[in-house]
Amino acid sequence: MKGFVAAAAFLVALIPDVSAHYRFTSLILNGAATGEYQYVRPYTSYNSPVTDVSSTAFRCNTGSSAAPQTATVAAGSTIGFKLDQAIYHAGVINVYLGKAPSTAASWDGSGKTWFKVAQLSAVTNGGSSITFPSDNLSQYTFRIPSSTPPGEYLARIEHIALHSASSYPGAQFYISCAQLKITGSGGGNPGPLVSIPGVYTGQEPGIKINIYYPIPPTYTQPGPSVWSG
Repeated sequence: MKGFVAAAAFLVALIPDVSAHYRFTSLILNGAATGEYQYVRPYTSYNSPVTDVSSTAFRCNTGSSAAPQTATVAAGSTIGFKLDQAIYHAGVINVYLGKAPSTAASWDGSGKTWFKVAQLSAVTNGGSSITFPSDNLSQYTFRIPSSTPPGEYLARIEHIALHSASSYPGAQFYISCAQLKITGSGGGNPGPLVSIPGVYTGQEPGIKINIYYPIPPTYTQPGPSVWSG
């Protein structure tokens, strides 16, 4: 039976991804989705995720450009990203904020200024099973820490698809960035701060992993710890 499971998992990993992949296209404000690419940066890659964690495309996806508008949100509020279709690959979610030196629209995302504010990891139980709460999600919401300093930011979401991640580059990163102006009197000190690219090498156990066989007894979420403010 174990041999059959391993063979089936191997065959699944070999199936080419020929259908249009899911994309985070809209920002969620006040509980409602805004227009597609109104605040989310558009990019030129319609069907392909990013697999090279050292590429500048790893910031906001391939060929990303400024969104038409920047959303004003208060620190402490809940926002999110809506997808154009439900997530159908097994994987995990990370959300980062990066503070722009001037405007979010003009910033390319460079520098060691990004910090993680949310994550949705895998659930394991010692090797009997591994499940992914992000399966079939059509949106993901998170809270901006209440002590986030005011200013303009990029909010970057990534879904790390792990269905063919047993070697690098195998994990697929579905990435979008939204432009935010965060208001409030927050005086927090966000961190740990990371650069994107630079946050991952691709060799992390949560990125380079066979999720099928043997079933991982534990899962380590990639990236720094979440800053909750």
